[in-house]
Amino acid sequence: MIRLRRLAVVTMVGAGLLAGGWLWLRDSSLVEVRRVTVRGAVGRDGHAIADALRAAASDMTTLHVRTGDLRTAVRAYPVVRDLRVARSLPHRLRIQVIYYRPVAAAVIAGRRIPVAADGTLLGDRAASAALPAVPAGANPAVRRLTDRGALSAVALLGAAPRVLLPLVEGVRRDDGGLHLGLRSGPRVDFGAPVRLEAKWAAAARLLSDGRVAGASYVDVSTPERPVAGPFADDGVASAAATPETPAP
Repeated sequence: MIRLRRLAVVTMVGAGLLAGGWLWLRDSSLVEVRRVTVRGAVGRDGHAIADALRAAASDMTTLHVRTGDLRTAVRAYPVVRDLRVARSLPHRLRIQVIYYRPVAAAVIAGRRIPVAADGTLLGDRAASAALPAVPAGANPAVRRLTDRGALSAVALLGAAPRVLLPLVEGVRRDDGGLHLGLRSGPRVDFGAPVRLEAKWAAAARLLSDGRVAGASYVDVSTPERPVAGPFADDGVASAAATPETPAP
């Protein structure tokens, strides 16, 4: 019994020494961050973002990286979506900056502000003229859209294949759901803001199908049964645009 007690005491003392040693080493100059590599910080604020991250990392160690402090350092730059941090002992830290991708221009109080697919407003700079406009009832000082209609519109644009997004002219919302206008193309009716990836896949197939050339609209509200029409040559007919099934 006495031996067991002595063993328990020795084990506790040893564990305490190990914990203390680890805490000392974790924050010691032996592993202090001396070299910080920042990748992905581009654009107008790229240098400022990189400088902020290097400054925040300068009092860290490679065994004690405070990612919360790094995120706080770039909170003033809403274009930053996330950070990925990798450490190389003993002194090197690599930080990958991940940006939001603007998918639309939120029109707020007459201003066009770039906005990401989740509704995050990407700063106070003017949005590119190439981005489709989405009217939004919000204060330009906030960091995220709160207008449900605008949120559904930017989610639709965020789900668009990248090759198709530049063709989008704008998004309209009504009781029938979401309707998307294309530059030099038909209107695309998406219906309710659900199953957006499946609806975009159906729209891409429809728009690349020569049989629906000349249609004034395509309807992918039910992506398994997309429809196009009316056509310029008949003025009234609508046509189901499902893929042809080979004859047996």
